[in-house]
Amino acid sequence: MISVAFSPNGAIVVTGSRDSLVQFWETHTGQLITTLKGHTAGVNNVVFSPDGNTIASGSHDGTILLWELP
Repeated sequence: MISVAFSPNGAIVVTGSRDSLVQFWETHTGQLITTLKGHTAGVNNVVFSPDGNTIASGSHDGTILLWELP
């Protein structure tokens, strides 16, 4: 794991990792909610929007992707 961000309400954590995946987890249970694929290299940064509905992820592949919360 390279990057971690908590949702504004603390219920979800999003992770970005070297395997190019963005993953959403429930903070209370640690259960994986979903895995998103779109980057072709490691995900260096993940951040929630202030309203908690969108995540931006930046990758070593030179892209920034926006994701809607599942």
